[in-house]
Amino acid sequence: MNVTIRGRVRHHRTVTFDGARNAVQLIEQRLLPHEFRIVATRDFRETAAAIHDMIVRGAPAIAATAAYGLAQGARAFRERGLRAFTRHLESVYETLQAVRPTAIDPVNAMDQVRARMQAGETVAERQALALAAAEDFAQRSVEECRRIGKHSARLIRDGARVLTHCNAGWLACVDIGTATAPMYQAQAQGRRFHVFCDETRPRCQGASLTAWELAQQGISHEVIADNAAGHLMQRGEIDLVIVGADRVLGRTGEVANKIGTYTKAVLAHRHGIPFFVAVPLSTLDWRLKSGVDIPIEERDQREVLGAWGLAQTPSSGIRTPKGAERVYVRVANPGSGARNPAFDVTPGELVRGIITPRGILDPAELWPRRREMVPRV
Repeated sequence: MNVTIRGRVRHHRTVTFDGARNAVQLIEQRLLPHEFRIVATRDFRETAAAIHDMIVRGAPAIAATAAYGLAQGARAFRERGLRAFTRHLESVYETLQAVRPTAIDPVNAMDQVRARMQAGETVAERQALALAAAEDFAQRSVEECRRIGKHSARLIRDGARVLTHCNAGWLACVDIGTATAPMYQAQAQGRRFHVFCDETRPRCQGASLTAWELAQQGISHEVIADNAAGHLMQRGEIDLVIVGADRVLGRTGEVANKIGTYTKAVLAHRHGIPFFVAVPLSTLDWRLKSGVDIPIEERDQREVLGAWGLAQTPSSGIRTPKGAERVYVRVANPGSGARNPAFDVTPGELVRGIITPRGILDPAELWPRRREMVPRV
């Protein structure tokens, strides 16, 4: 997407690869919306840390990052022999796989890269194939997001009021986004609508990332507290809910997404508001049989007990003061602990439709149509 910084417009992708330096380049999302910065990870361990520490976030984005990280690790191998190379690659794979367990996308992405590498007969050939496969995955992810937008833009009628949760925009993908794809397409078609961005505690991705994206794109929006959605639904001020996902079970249609998604789905069901989930093919899990088997990441309790923000003096107003620092502020009672599950699981019966690159499907349609939903490698 295009980013305007100090009056200059430039197109950016969330994740790219610098082949000359064997480095993964990422937008430092923890600094947004106050500062836009590109950072580079120098080896696969730094890439894994960037995923874990949420420099990059969003299932499709961390999938592309993991794919590039696997290629990065493969290209760093300096020994000889396919057997030693295979052991090294398995270590890289396990390191990247472990950092964000709820999302299935990184696993699917790396599996596709590994499958492509098997065609190589030498270490050098497999190293080259790894990077080519990672680049192909990233480009295919962008095209899938574009098709998501084309299939679902009709859901956003003129004057619609749309609720979204967390960030499933281009920052959470390589480009375009999943939940935002129909918004950007509807805007391109000339429709006017309004988006309510859940703040999405405790990391506040809705307030800091989705709102920043929509502001960059010139889409009407407001940030709301997470608990305000039910009030707005009750008063008839929300027409549609669109979210992304970190894993959708192909067998059951159950959806794992940022904590609070299940609450919004229940509220939408109660008020007769259509609830849609937009995902690329990499988010579909065809193996697990039940949502209770989805590993739910528990993050540091400090995320709940406090908040990160930009330190400002009272006189600085709404402008970012020069030299201001990003600081952590304790909010909760000093002696209290916290639980911090990062995701929850929404039953398929609460979902009106799964928006995929193949079209909008009822959750029950996923399994019968699984053959056409699995990407060909």
